[in-house]
Amino acid sequence: MDSAEEKRTTGPARPTSRDVARLAGVSHTAVSFVFNGRAEGNLSPATQERIRQAAAQLGYRPDPVARGLRRRRTAVIGLVTDEIASSPFAGRLLRGAMETAWAGEHLVLTVDSGGDPAKEDAAVAELLDRRVDGIIYAAMSLRRVRVPEGLHRTHSVLANCLPEDDSLPAVIPAERAGGRTAARLLLEQGHRRVALVGGQDDIASVERLRGFRDALRAEGITVPREWVVRTGGEISGGYQGATRLLDGVRAEQRPTGIFCYNDRVAAGTLHAATRLGIAVPEELSVVGYDDQEHMAAHLTPPLTTVALPHRAMGEAAARLLLDAIATGRTPPATTRRLACPVISRASVGPAPIP
Repeated sequence: MDSAEEKRTTGPARPTSRDVARLAGVSHTAVSFVFNGRAEGNLSPATQERIRQAAAQLGYRPDPVARGLRRRRTAVIGLVTDEIASSPFAGRLLRGAMETAWAGEHLVLTVDSGGDPAKEDAAVAELLDRRVDGIIYAAMSLRRVRVPEGLHRTHSVLANCLPEDDSLPAVIPAERAGGRTAARLLLEQGHRRVALVGGQDDIASVERLRGFRDALRAEGITVPREWVVRTGGEISGGYQGATRLLDGVRAEQRPTGIFCYNDRVAAGTLHAATRLGIAVPEELSVVGYDDQEHMAAHLTPPLTTVALPHRAMGEAAARLLLDAIATGRTPPATTRRLACPVISRASVGPAPIP
């Protein structure tokens, strides 16, 4: 609202705050109060409304660069991630962060490092040189991460990952609670012979299994060791694991419900059931995890799954960062866990009667 915005105008004349002041019949300072958030206590509601109407009539928008120089902010936050291009969930997290930032009058500048630590450090350094107001660092699979150099020099929040040194706030899925949710989906349908297929020794696998066992233990059910089949996270692993559990086993001795590490494993499990002539969900119920776009809803039958809250993680991380920017206070290095909601479809049904 000072001379900086007028000097930056090129081409067709852009309405200025002085034009708004003339049309509204008020001082230039009054217009500045309205668009700098200082109107309350300085201007009457009627005067504020007259200024806003004049601005709308002229198509006036405050100059973000001039305003940023005054506030010592750029109204831009950085987002550095390891694999935007290759992850099916990246779009959800990005949309959540970008829409929340936009609502907070910030843009998001995104950099994909490809998982290269040197590129991550360079990306953070470049964002700091551009004077972003803060940075979100996001991983596309839950894991502990080395904190890129430079993140401690600005307001920073991690999304879908945990810092190796526990030095920064993080927003992650409540994986253990998600495992309990998956087990309860089967338990509530009367299933007592249940198994788990897929996963390895990563954080998500370990936490989902813990939650799965929590829920079963609460019902007095122990999962046989051989019914926890760790076969990775791909369709082939699901097929192999389910075949191992189901092939050649009499109906009364095999699981009636399978919790799969993710939707790809669930797809392989459904394929194995089809090959073995086992009807889903009449003879076998299957629960996935992730709610993978373009997959879960299109399997046969459509897959009941526990969704990862990628959009909510993007929103929560951006909100934490915006709060830190607004207050000037670094948020505590705590971990916030977000609920993983159930997406009910057709792959879970009542346990078959013995």
